[in-house]
Amino acid sequence: MVTKKLYYQDQYIRNFTARLQKSGRDEQDRFYLVLDETAFYPTGGGQPHDTGTLNGMKVHDVEEIEGEIRHYIDVPAEVHKEYTGELDWDRRFDHMQQHMGQHILSAAFEEEYGYRTVSFHLGTETCSIDLEIEYLSDEEMSLVEKTANKVVMENRPVETRWVSEEELSNFPLRKEVSVSTDIRLVNIADFDYNGCGGTHPDSTGQVSSIKMLHWEKQKKKKIRVYFVCGIRVQKQLQKKHKVIQDLTDTLSAPQEELNETATRVLLLNKELEKKNNDLKMELIEYEADSYIEKANVQADRKIVREIFTNRPMPELQQLAKRITAKTDRILVLLINEKDDKLQLVCSRSEDAEINMNDLVNHVLPVINGKGGGNNSIAQGGGERTISAEQLMDELVDHVKKISGT
Repeated sequence: MVTKKLYYQDQYIRNFTARLQKSGRDEQDRFYLVLDETAFYPTGGGQPHDTGTLNGMKVHDVEEIEGEIRHYIDVPAEVHKEYTGELDWDRRFDHMQQHMGQHILSAAFEEEYGYRTVSFHLGTETCSIDLEIEYLSDEEMSLVEKTANKVVMENRPVETRWVSEEELSNFPLRKEVSVSTDIRLVNIADFDYNGCGGTHPDSTGQVSSIKMLHWEKQKKKKIRVYFVCGIRVQKQLQKKHKVIQDLTDTLSAPQEELNETATRVLLLNKELEKKNNDLKMELIEYEADSYIEKANVQADRKIVREIFTNRPMPELQQLAKRITAKTDRILVLLINEKDDKLQLVCSRSEDAEINMNDLVNHVLPVINGKGGGNNSIAQGGGERTISAEQLMDELVDHVKKISGT
């Protein structure tokens, strides 16, 4: 059972009528139907499927499986009935523009530099091709884009034809075809000859324009180039213009000075962050001295115990470290209340013989917590199953127990 593909005959078909051949559910329990012929393009060759309706029912996916094209719908199909199909033409024509643009762009890369395209992806916002190279310069991108748009502006005819394997030698193909039967060529006069089963306009002018956006390195020594064609170029321009206009208003600078102004603002922000961090460290130094002065004395050591609310953990860690670095024979027990959580930081000076990692791990089960550290400093957090004061009592009691006081 093979579905006749109407888009191979006329890619500009928007409406058609066909008879039901088969209906059912697939392995994922999705409803589908198969027609004797269809204009819906199934996913393949880097191009997404068409969408539209069949007798008013939304077609949300189209796949080709063993020669039959399955149209996925939301409800069961009625058997032995004709179906009138209507394609989402805006989506179809957008795909035609992007796919044709890819042919032109790939051919331009080979024409100018011999760079070969090894894969193509047509996304919902942008498209991409992977080139078999390790680096791409701005100058190369500029020249290739200029060549590609020259072919678009010349409005060269695009011809699709079916050929046999023996006839392939008559065409200067850009790459080898992947099939040996039902070979379909898409040719741009005097520029590109390529085996392809996708949908394309019948002239390069309908692509309208091609714009490369950027490139990035991929694994296995490849470069991925992102681009858009046709109506997507206008959408990208509108989107980027809005961003630029918003930045112009935010930074109070004209467009041509945005980069310089943004750089200046970022440098200023870094300086302010550094000053802010320096001030925080100064405050922590003062805090550390204050806590040392009012530390409780227990046996032959001092203990700092304090409960905070919504204090950042890095600050508590710094505070604990500064206290233990400034004086001898001292333990620091800090607890932080944050939303419905309890956090704790415990540290000691080098001469205080209590293992902080053991201390923290002893109390963490009480709050269903997790954490860790080393002999000198440890931290953790968990649920507020008890109050912060009760958790502090647990810590102090365990310190007394293991120190024998």
